[in-house]
Amino acid sequence: MVASTASLAPPCRSSLSFTSSSGRARAPPPRAVRCSAPSDIDAPPLLRAAKYTVDRYIKSGMVVGLGSGNASCMAIKYLGQQLRAGTLEDIVGVPTSVTSASEAAKSGIPLDDYQGCSQIDFAFDDADIIEEDTLIAVIGRRKLEGGESIIQEKFVLNAAKRIVFIITENKYKGALDGSVPVLVQSLNWMEIAEELDDLFLGDAEVWRRPSIGHADPFGGDFPVVTKDGHNVLDVIFTSPIANLAQVAESLDRVDRVVDHGIVSKFPCTAVVVSESGVSVIDSALTKVAGYPAL
Repeated sequence: MVASTASLAPPCRSSLSFTSSSGRARAPPPRAVRCSAPSDIDAPPLLRAAKYTVDRYIKSGMVVGLGSGNASCMAIKYLGQQLRAGTLEDIVGVPTSVTSASEAAKSGIPLDDYQGCSQIDFAFDDADIIEEDTLIAVIGRRKLEGGESIIQEKFVLNAAKRIVFIITENKYKGALDGSVPVLVQSLNWMEIAEELDDLFLGDAEVWRRPSIGHADPFGGDFPVVTKDGHNVLDVIFTSPIANLAQVAESLDRVDRVVDHGIVSKFPCTAVVVSESGVSVIDSALTKVAGYPAL
């Protein structure tokens, strides 16, 4: 992994520190670099990261996947501003959700449907958690608002030539915990839940996600039904997730699993936001702002 500067200024050589789930400081990724954006120093860090992502990776004429979440919303708004200012031209957006489509339409970004799009040059998105070193991400933990689809979001990300996740530092972890959402057919969800429970026996619990009310293993009287007609089973890990790639491979082998929230993509970049600045962690050697990779 290589971390590179997120600033147009010459690279800073100070390290970005991260805190483990136990509260103890741990070493940053190899050659991690922390820099702030001098031209936008008063902007909130998440907004700076969103602007950096648009300025660094999006060029005129691109087809761009538009992510879902707070940071993605900021990036969509800023992308619209750049189009109106004439800084960027001939951009077509491919939304990952109804929410991102609505925000893009309000921002004046021309849109194409993900199912009819043959090429996506670049995509940005939020992530619920990202695994250190591999940059494998989990999406879909948050409540799915009307019209959101893990299938659509993953399709856009996987179709893109390059993706960037914009996240806060607490979501960039070595020791992963929490849940992985799994999409299943509604009709036989309980049989699949039992199969998943056996698959991760002793390491996870499997609950059907409710649309309202309190969560319970059965999803209550009103379970989530996605726009694609699926239930969401949350595989809630009760012990640390040692390897997200292995979890994804295990889920892929279950015949009746439609999809899941693990995204593994190369090349991939994480733009990581902390109170002290923005760091860029890349899955491959790269150049940023004309300076060699650090």
